[in-house]
Parts: sequence; C-alpha cells; structure tokens
Amino acid sequence: MDLENQNRVKEAADKFGAENVVVLLGAAEAEAAGIAAETVTAGDPTFAGPLAGVALGLDVYHALEEQVKEEYDADVYSEQMEMMEMVLDVDEITEELNEIREEFAE
Repeated sequence: MDLENQNRVKEAADKFGAENVVVLLGAAEAEAAGIAAETVTAGDPTFAGPLAGVALGLDVYHALEEQVKEEYDADVYSEQMEMMEMVLDVDEITEELNEIREEFAE
C-alpha cells in the first residue's frame, strides 16, 4: 500500500473512528493483499509510511471474497468483476486475508 493510500486510510480512521471504517482491497496477488491488510490492521510492516507502528485494527476484505461478493448487485458484479474472479487465485487471496484477520484481530 503506497504512502498516499496509507495516509487516506489513517485520516478516515481518525475522522470516522476505526470501528466505522472497512478497507476493501483489490490486489491481484495474495501476498500484496496480505501486506496491505497487515498495514491497515497492525501497522506498516516496512515501517516506511504513515501507518508505521500504527495499529488501526481496521476490518479488511478483498473485493472478491464471498462475504463481500454477496453485497454486490449481481448484474454489476457480472459486468465489472466476474472476469477477475476467473483469472485471480481467489482462494489464495482469501486464505491470506483470513490469516491476517486471525493474527491481528482486535
């Protein structure tokens, strides 16, 4: 997660309260999704950005996870996201995010 996005997430959590912010990721690889998820829950693991050492404990999901997918309008999902579901390893991404949520859940 780049520094600008880290700052946006931190500002949203400060403004609305961490309990009212959910981060929705769209990373194409499980490792990238995992690093971003760790960043918004436990703090930037690279200690380089605004979230270095800042454990926000935010809820975080990937846009293709089942619990999120259920929230989409079926036609919009079909038109906008279905192709990505076919080419990405959604199971690997979900597994990575589940591990991060279990490890860093507040």
